[in-house]
Amino acid sequence: MRIPVFLFFFIPLTLFSQNPYPQDYFGNPLDIPIVLAGTFAELRFNHFHSGMDIKTQHREGLNVLASADGFVSRIKISPFGYGKALYITHPNGYTTVYAHLSKLAPKIEAYLKEQQYEKESYTIELFPPIKALVVKKGELVAYSGNTGSSAGPHLHFEIRDKNEHPINPMLFGINTKDTTRPLINALYAFPIDEDAQINKSNKKQQIRLIKQPDGNFTTESIEAVGKIGFGIETIDRQDLANNKNGVYNIQTLFNGNPNFEIDFRTFSFDETNDINRLIDYDIYKNEKDKIQKLFIDTNNGLSLYKNTLDNGYLTISDSTSAVYKIKVSDFRGNETSVTVSIDGKFNTDVLKTSPEVTPYYIYENQAATLSEENVTVNFYKNTFYEDFYIDFKVSNDTLQLLPIGHAARKNFNITFDISKYNEADKDKLFIAELVGYKKWPSYSSTKRTENTLSTFTKSLGYYTIASDTTAPKITAVNFKDEQWISNAKTLKVKITDDLSGISDYRATINGKWILMEYEYKTNTLTYNFDDQISTEPHNDFKIIVTDNVGNSSTFEARFHRK
Repeated sequence: MRIPVFLFFFIPLTLFSQNPYPQDYFGNPLDIPIVLAGTFAELRFNHFHSGMDIKTQHREGLNVLASADGFVSRIKISPFGYGKALYITHPNGYTTVYAHLSKLAPKIEAYLKEQQYEKESYTIELFPPIKALVVKKGELVAYSGNTGSSAGPHLHFEIRDKNEHPINPMLFGINTKDTTRPLINALYAFPIDEDAQINKSNKKQQIRLIKQPDGNFTTESIEAVGKIGFGIETIDRQDLANNKNGVYNIQTLFNGNPNFEIDFRTFSFDETNDINRLIDYDIYKNEKDKIQKLFIDTNNGLSLYKNTLDNGYLTISDSTSAVYKIKVSDFRGNETSVTVSIDGKFNTDVLKTSPEVTPYYIYENQAATLSEENVTVNFYKNTFYEDFYIDFKVSNDTLQLLPIGHAARKNFNITFDISKYNEADKDKLFIAELVGYKKWPSYSSTKRTENTLSTFTKSLGYYTIASDTTAPKITAVNFKDEQWISNAKTLKVKITDDLSGISDYRATINGKWILMEYEYKTNTLTYNFDDQISTEPHNDFKIIVTDNVGNSSTFEARFHRK
């Protein structure tokens, strides 16, 4: 069959306009099939996931390959976050990121260790010269691992543009098998104005989903009047894994007309904190469910929205009928929908909700200072997204800031006056956030200035003054004092602290600094004998570990090697 000439040119042009990203330029960064543990822009705590998490078959040490020709432009090593991370910049202006690595390829690892020993620091960030570490597509650049804030072995992989904006790698042809439709787990309706009502209530409420034979959903008809909005909890799954992943696109239609769309193609790191405006933060903090609002709330700076009408809000008039439809799709176009019938009906008997009134009111566009007893809290202009009553109380050195369901855009400051404490005790004090059901004290980065302790935080809740007088504990893992360990490849110690947490450590062999890699998830420090700091048969090992209030412990041992 012959294809008309005008269609021959039209089809590629259409595809290009829909997806302007180069296809087949970037290759699979692993030499195994791609199976995903996490998708791009997946909803995480306080941020969007900036890449794809590729499963590594529950193993570490798989070959990580350069996705395209380029040069290593950045190396960042940290016990937290991305762990060991490698950045490769490519001739077309994009940069690929490989994170949670166990080790870098030999020539890159040698470059890294030289710098770590020179600076005497495991934590390091390097920007090699352009020609220092050139790589080819498919070249071994690292080995997969589980370093940093990783919940299990996998490779975190990103593609960023020249502005450092992450882009969904699937748009570049890096994909996985997926014929599975997204799941919709919950639907909420939100009265926006004080006069709005939904099912005789002015309170946000969950709407029961009714699954249809075709896998889509409907609901019972709802009665509403005024300005309202909707929100959903939704996830995606691929064919080869059961992980609860993020979706690719959400669209809504009102009476058949486009009303709202959110498209998870790309975002800026500068805006990622506004995820707390996309989700209903109050529900998330209190129930742990991520309900995505299908309207653009005030002070929402996200660039993910398009094709919105009246910011996704609906205005329902009395004595009208309307149909609202939500369509959720993954990258492969698998789709699940919810259809909601709305009857415009004004009710006189409406359950009204009012916020709990307190003596303190926060205006989002104004600064505020709250003080009581020995505690002062400073909220800066535009700290929060909305105005609200805050429950501010101080009792027995414990601060209460409630309700917790208000997200902060930036840090606010908490200061405790510690003048009443004995001088000998002041050095061991810190500010702790009380977390969980049992309100365990968790160290909040604390600065002391004479008789005050201060911390910066984004979380409302409970804070108190805590004291840590116990030094960290150090335990040898794979050796003993005076032991011959000629066949050992590594030297390992375990370090723990009961309260304020580990701040710093320094280890030496025969007085020379050694690189010990910190894995906080297992509380271990590891030295690799391949570094060959000492070739002496008799070696003195020493390590000093300090916690966040300055308590320190020293461990010393002698080991022997042939």
